[in-house]
Amino acid sequence: MNPHIHQPIHLRSRTEFLWRQLRYTGAGLGFMLISLGLGVLGYHLFAHITWIDSLLNASMILSGMGPVSGLHGTTAKLFASAYALYAGVVYLAVSAVLLYPPVERLLKILHLQALNTPPPSHGNHHPDE
Repeated sequence: MNPHIHQPIHLRSRTEFLWRQLRYTGAGLGFMLISLGLGVLGYHLFAHITWIDSLLNASMILSGMGPVSGLHGTTAKLFASAYALYAGVVYLAVSAVLLYPPVERLLKILHLQALNTPPPSHGNHHPDE
């Protein structure tokens, strides 16, 4: 049995919610910046392209747009493949982190509304009578 099922539902204040959303946004952005840095470094070291082109490629892959520069060499292509797969997971993870606070709040609001809504009466009363 779930021990939390009988605990009252607590809806955070708007200010608490906004601060929480800000913290989650900061965590998501931090993860994105670390991932971008790994991509820039990888493109520069493995594909031997300039820092600015590495930044462009990593940014485009991380945002889901696709690569810009053509890659030469097996090592560069293997890195780009691995980074593209990683970037897809990062995109989903950061989206989940950013959406968690508002979705949780929405579900709590709907739950509170459901708790405070009286059940429909199922008597023999007909609306046309």
